[in-house]
Amino acid sequence: QKGKSQYERLDQRGEFHEIREDGLKLLVNFTDYLDTGLFLDHRLTRRLLGERAAGKRFLNLFCYTGAATVHAAAGKARSTTSVDMSRTYLDWARRNLALNGFTGRQHELVQADVLAWLEEERDLRFDLIFLDPPTFSTSKRMEGTLDIQRDHVQLIEATGHLLAPGGELVFSCNFRRFKLDTEALGSFEIEDLTKPTLPADFARNPRIHQCFQLRPKS
Repeated sequence: QKGKSQYERLDQRGEFHEIREDGLKLLVNFTDYLDTGLFLDHRLTRRLLGERAAGKRFLNLFCYTGAATVHAAAGKARSTTSVDMSRTYLDWARRNLALNGFTGRQHELVQADVLAWLEEERDLRFDLIFLDPPTFSTSKRMEGTLDIQRDHVQLIEATGHLLAPGGELVFSCNFRRFKLDTEALGSFEIEDLTKPTLPADFARNPRIHQCFQLRPKS
């Protein structure tokens, strides 16, 4: 299924199963939605974020069920902020965090249109940001639409404004024909992390995602 239909509820069993990833507990659901709550191709991306999170203020945009946030918290991030428009996914993220003992005010969950939130919270600063937007998104709660190929430069630049000095942005995209506009993003130092974040079991499908590290040029 594609478009909005891939997020529609298929069942209402509410059966969650606990799985382990790098020693962390995460909840998946095999019946209620087409997506299970965990993107397997990002296992190494989540591990990388956890390894880089120590002592940092971590921001997870389009956070989905918060698996990357769990890894950052386990990596001893100073604080985590997770933003998504879906209350269902934020509740799921809250459960994933609590399942691993991460509760309290230092782990903030925000229900918001990410594009609007980026404009409203321009004074916030983070040391490590994970940006994994959908290829295309539209919603009654959203101001306009998001087309990642068309809008990625604007989105990355808006996110980059929230980076603290020395901070880094990890940007990922699963649009198979995606091409990063490196020329338009000339104010960033860019490193391609696609190969290092591709698990061996996805090697036959290397376009499953593209991943980049971006740091503002000094």
